[in-house]
Amino acid sequence: MQSAAQVKPLKGTLELKHLPEVKFSHIRNMTDDTGIIQHAIFNIPNRKEGYCIDDNARALLLCVLAGKDKSNELDPDLLQVYLSFIHYMQTPNGEFKNFMSYTKVAEEERGSEDSFGRTMMALGFLANEAPSRSLSRTGVELFTKAYCHIEKLRSIRGIANSIIGVCQFIKFNYPDDIKRDLVIQLANQMVSMYEDNKRAKWHWFEPVLTYDNAILPLALLNAYEITSDEAYLTVAFEAMDFLESKVFHNGVLSPIGNEGWLERGKTAAQFDQQGIDAMAMVLFYQQAYRVTRDEKYLVRMYKSYQWFLGKNDLGLSLYDESTGGCADGLHSTGINLNQGAESTLAYWISHIIVASTFKE
Repeated sequence: MQSAAQVKPLKGTLELKHLPEVKFSHIRNMTDDTGIIQHAIFNIPNRKEGYCIDDNARALLLCVLAGKDKSNELDPDLLQVYLSFIHYMQTPNGEFKNFMSYTKVAEEERGSEDSFGRTMMALGFLANEAPSRSLSRTGVELFTKAYCHIEKLRSIRGIANSIIGVCQFIKFNYPDDIKRDLVIQLANQMVSMYEDNKRAKWHWFEPVLTYDNAILPLALLNAYEITSDEAYLTVAFEAMDFLESKVFHNGVLSPIGNEGWLERGKTAAQFDQQGIDAMAMVLFYQQAYRVTRDEKYLVRMYKSYQWFLGKNDLGLSLYDESTGGCADGLHSTGINLNQGAESTLAYWISHIIVASTFKE
């Protein structure tokens, strides 16, 4: 088990005061032989809602990240379950279906571009950081089969997640000039979207702030790491400065609510706040610290993680230490007591990232 006492302080500037013990029981509870089930009724799997590749890709990413530290006690067989689900959902031409019913029916021709990007991101991490050569080879095979579809993406989140996945793959197969050229193409596309939407008081890639926002500047930080193009670094930090001005209030993270989002020139919706937004912030700050070695990003990473533990607008913990699950959102009247896969995985990915980064 990993506790706060085992995590090193930050060179005298910050100490992790509360980091719950690792408890993956709810992850195991939500997973069967097919994959991780999407939703829960409180902490009971809601089998009527079936499975999706979004959550199985996140679960695969969690297994890769957690597997680097043997003290995490995550069953290694779970990684094969999630990877097998992704393999099954890949279509003959390399795309991915997203949704599957509990009766094992997947009727879509293909899933969304966002789910495609999340899957490519997870497969990129698997290729680069898998616990075994055979698992890495499987990740490479699935990634390679889907790769030809990346340049056709139009969804900015699909593009951003794919950039991260391709950058991980380049680290696995370095150097790779062809994939580097694709990163440049996609990153330039993101920069163009940023410039098209930028206004005097609006420094963002779209005319609205919605969900999973920090993934967008995170992608450009990954592109910078591979290409050393300062333009990507500049846009990433400028956009993140803007995002921070909208979601940090008195040092407390308050993600954009999904009951209206934040349209340019309007007021942000405060609720409902989702765990994937806090996770995206954690991932961004980890990469920002790796690129700059500036410890201020570790402080912000920890503050973002604390959103799950009660440092939020309502002062309520979404993480449930009794089950190892995480509430599905922060509402104006309290927390959503259902502990679905997306929120629980968002918590545990954030936890593992924080713990591992502070151990470096």
